[in-house]
Amino acid sequence: MTPYLTGATNGHANGSASYDNTDTLLDGTHAALDFLLGQVTAQLPEECLPYVARARFSTANTGSPYFPSPLKQTEAISALKAVEAGVAASIADLKTNVPDRSINVDLERASAFLFSTYLATVGGMDKAHPKVKKYLKDTDLLQAQSILYRRLSANLYATKNHGEYFHLHGSLEATKALNMIGLEGHRADLTEYRECIKVIEDHVKKYTVDELEEMNWRIKQAGVTCLKWEDFQTTEHGQALLQEPPWRVDLLEPESPPAPFPFAASSAPKPQILAGIRVIELCRIIAGPAIGRGLAEYGAEVIKITSPNLSDVPFFQVDGNLGKHAAELNLRDSSDRKVFEDLLESADVILDGYRPGSLKRLGYGPSQILQLVKGRKRGIVYVAEDCFGHVGPWSSRPGWQQIADCVSGVAWAQGLGMGLNEPVVPPFPMSDYGTGCMGTIAALTGLYKRAKYGGSYLGTTSLCQYDIYLLQLGLYDENIMAHLREQHDSEFFELRHNDSVDEVGKRALKTMRRTHPELFDDKHMQGCFSRGFDAIVRTIRPVVEIEGTWNGFLRSSRPNGFDTPTWDDWEVDDDMLKS
Repeated sequence: MTPYLTGATNGHANGSASYDNTDTLLDGTHAALDFLLGQVTAQLPEECLPYVARARFSTANTGSPYFPSPLKQTEAISALKAVEAGVAASIADLKTNVPDRSINVDLERASAFLFSTYLATVGGMDKAHPKVKKYLKDTDLLQAQSILYRRLSANLYATKNHGEYFHLHGSLEATKALNMIGLEGHRADLTEYRECIKVIEDHVKKYTVDELEEMNWRIKQAGVTCLKWEDFQTTEHGQALLQEPPWRVDLLEPESPPAPFPFAASSAPKPQILAGIRVIELCRIIAGPAIGRGLAEYGAEVIKITSPNLSDVPFFQVDGNLGKHAAELNLRDSSDRKVFEDLLESADVILDGYRPGSLKRLGYGPSQILQLVKGRKRGIVYVAEDCFGHVGPWSSRPGWQQIADCVSGVAWAQGLGMGLNEPVVPPFPMSDYGTGCMGTIAALTGLYKRAKYGGSYLGTTSLCQYDIYLLQLGLYDENIMAHLREQHDSEFFELRHNDSVDEVGKRALKTMRRTHPELFDDKHMQGCFSRGFDAIVRTIRPVVEIEGTWNGFLRSSRPNGFDTPTWDDWEVDDDMLKS
């Protein structure tokens, strides 16, 4: 028996959203919002629901989906952004009540948000530019990103049995996963893309998915069998997650008195909803940092704390560290722990994006944080995101975006929608950004409840929960997919299961630039000189507008570890204030 893929049961809890495919993204977005509200109303402040209901969606699109994909990604994220804005508007009302306060969600920017790291540039160079490394801090400590052979240790491969696929994942280390299938951690002779893929896949094909799961479980790696949606739903873990909403906000303790929002003075053109709120972000890569980025967008002071001893993807920091300060602390070192705990004293939100249990082992899980701050008489909001979710038999498994997309059925949906009989990991880390938005909503909700009712709150969400929500919206029908296959570059539809996320993203970006130039309009971008990168950084502007407030970032991006770990002396970059 496979350690992770056992305990399958029958049944399809919650089912799927039953709305028809339409000719416009706007109709689909309203339908997605209706479905989402049916899932999450109990997790939201009731005061935000009228705002969400009358949110306006604007777009230059006349009906054709942006992405060459059967997945309703634009609709899914735009609905989430409307909910995010509704909670934020309710917070704004705690200071100044604006009758019928308007909310607008821009569908182009919502879509671009899902691949914003691909649109970001530093010094005029995007993530694929061969010379961009000169601007980046080298946080790829084990060369799991910079060496192609090692990078392809995180990829989808065919296995011994025809029609079965396994997503090997070397995380940010690579050697352990490669050794697992009988390969060396480094191969100087392998430098060509197809050759690397062939060598690795030939070794993966020596094993069945059950054997790979067993080996993977023993070394605690993030690999996973690639399942179809109908198969995921019948697993014990799928059944557990189908009973969950996309995110949760639960009471941690009820004793702390209400903690009103500071609504601090801001250099922004209009008041910022989270001005004066302090956030400590303990996250890497995309999903967790996207939560902190979302809170910074509403004016929160966000310190991203990373370890100098842990790898991170260098370019992801260009987009992910926008609006924040970024400091390094080794939380195994007593002096650095003291600095961290001093920061905790005035923090309002803690973001946890690490492998389940990691921060608890360091002494900084939710209940431990409560003990550390109990003397200050003000509650805290702790938001944790992970891959598999916080319930179910797989909840302790490590994972990343591709892992969630493969186990949930998203990759099979992408491949089948392309006319293939094999899975393909979708273009861009869209489930990362969608999960980041859900975590932002959870944090906003926890802060709202803390202000009105007191107490401390725990928000939880995951990549798999985003994918479940996405798949429950249904897929585009064959007529729409036939149109997309005709509209987009044939080169995109020549992709196969073992093409890397980089290759899939590169081809998707090329065809989308041609078919939907409105997504790439300069009006959606903002540039500002970054002292941290010593170059101009260009990023996507905020997705939502809330009447009477200013949504935006007060400072440009920076690499991990650029700032000192302090709440003092936060700069404002004037170019970021330009609307």
